[in-house]
Amino acid sequence: MEKLTQTKMTRRELQRLAVALPAPLALLVLGGREAGIALAQTFGPTPSLVPTPACGASDHPAGTPSETEGPYFKPDSPQRTSLLEPGMAGTKLLVTGYVYSTACRPVTGALLDFWQANDAGQYDNAGFMLRRHQFTDESGRFALTTIVPGLYPGRTRHIHVKVQAPHQPVLTTQLYFPYEPHNASDPLYNPALAMDVRDVAGGKEGIFTFALTVA
Repeated sequence: MEKLTQTKMTRRELQRLAVALPAPLALLVLGGREAGIALAQTFGPTPSLVPTPACGASDHPAGTPSETEGPYFKPDSPQRTSLLEPGMAGTKLLVTGYVYSTACRPVTGALLDFWQANDAGQYDNAGFMLRRHQFTDESGRFALTTIVPGLYPGRTRHIHVKVQAPHQPVLTTQLYFPYEPHNASDPLYNPALAMDVRDVAGGKEGIFTFALTVA
């Protein structure tokens, strides 16, 4: 009998399995690395991706990398999972994922505060257009409906986000788009922060899982 070789799966690979499978199997995938490996061997390997932090503090003790806040953050954004407004230009984008601790436990009630440029690469500094916050559910999951941001001068496409587990420090970072031509010329671009993005009917879908150091 051929011996199966177990390979370490990243948090993003577990996420891709969970999104694609029915709920009972998704829960099994998110329940632990060993379960995820077993299912991966059953359903076949996932595509090779730039990894987000893997499950387990020993794999990536620092968690998801931080990045500069930039000049356009505004506090007190409205609470809503959609950044869309009537008549808003741009390609629709659905970003889903999870917030975990570096010990691979889901973080319930984590705050995620998103802000980004519009389709023309402009930020709304007068109001709260394309600025919203939300909280993860009991499984640590979030879902953001927005548009693909336009190109801000000197930057590649990106979405700003602050992530905070309850009563813990705030992680300020940015999410990027893989294979974007301007990634190579943006000094802030970090491939560890690139979402897994695919084309779907009506727009695009992105997946990213945050790993927070939780005391």
